[in-house]
Amino acid sequence: MTALAFAAGLLGRCDTAAGNDLQRFQYTEVHMGMQARIVLYAPSESAALEAARAAFRRIGSLDAALSDYRPTSELMRLCARAGEGPVRVSGDLMRVLRRSLELARRTDGAFDPTCGPVVELWRRARREGRLPSTEAVREALGRTGWTRVTLYPERSAVSLSSRGMKLDLGGIAKGYACDAALRELLRCGTPRALVEIGGDLVVGSAPPGRAGWSIVIPSARRQDDLYLCLTDAAVSTSGDTEQYVEIDGKRYSHIVDPRTGIGLTTRVAVSVIARRGEISDGLSTAISVLGAVRGRALAARYPEVQVYIRSQTD
Repeated sequence: MTALAFAAGLLGRCDTAAGNDLQRFQYTEVHMGMQARIVLYAPSESAALEAARAAFRRIGSLDAALSDYRPTSELMRLCARAGEGPVRVSGDLMRVLRRSLELARRTDGAFDPTCGPVVELWRRARREGRLPSTEAVREALGRTGWTRVTLYPERSAVSLSSRGMKLDLGGIAKGYACDAALRELLRCGTPRALVEIGGDLVVGSAPPGRAGWSIVIPSARRQDDLYLCLTDAAVSTSGDTEQYVEIDGKRYSHIVDPRTGIGLTTRVAVSVIARRGEISDGLSTAISVLGAVRGRALAARYPEVQVYIRSQTD
């Protein structure tokens, strides 16, 4: 089950009396290892299809640039040259790394784009159903560290100082891709649109006849569900609803604390509302690691950000 649900017409507080002749269209494709969904309003099917295709192409290009699953992605080509000095990168990769390192600095490494080696360990743990050894965690941590990444914006280049480093942008890339896709939809003249990839969602102008997009964020307890009415905003949710492993009676999230190399066991879901997906995505991941007190303090440094933290236990 996706962490975010679109519920057209569900919330009365989103209702208005106005309306027009635009039609609703929905399209889905698989990108970034999951279903990407676009909902938009357009005057005709041909206009809607043209806009959706442009947005999906943009998502696909970012998948090819930012994926840590694809051996041929731009990100993995950069990692293959770790320890070799500056490597030229695209504008998209530079922007995502800049945002990631900014968040790493603000969280003292609770968010760390170099966490690829420890994330790999926990992917294997979920497949095999057994914890990584202390030695394996120590070795993986020895190949991480956000201070080992140097950006050269004037040269559009990035340097990874140590061999064996592996970047993982999973905590921010989907939000960035949602932002980019929405910009394509705006460029195509369809501003009344929604883009969702996994637990990340961005919306533009309100649907016809409504004050905003009705969004439901489900929780383990029905009474803790969040009901939102949003325009020109982004929502991201991080938690262990789907991706986790239970070993010896203990549940470990797919979200790993980059400082310890251990999967989170706190069983909370963090939802962040922001103006852009790259902010909501990165913050929801970071706050999951930091916890409620430090997480809220971090969010307070970002204008117009709202944070919801809910227990995922029954």
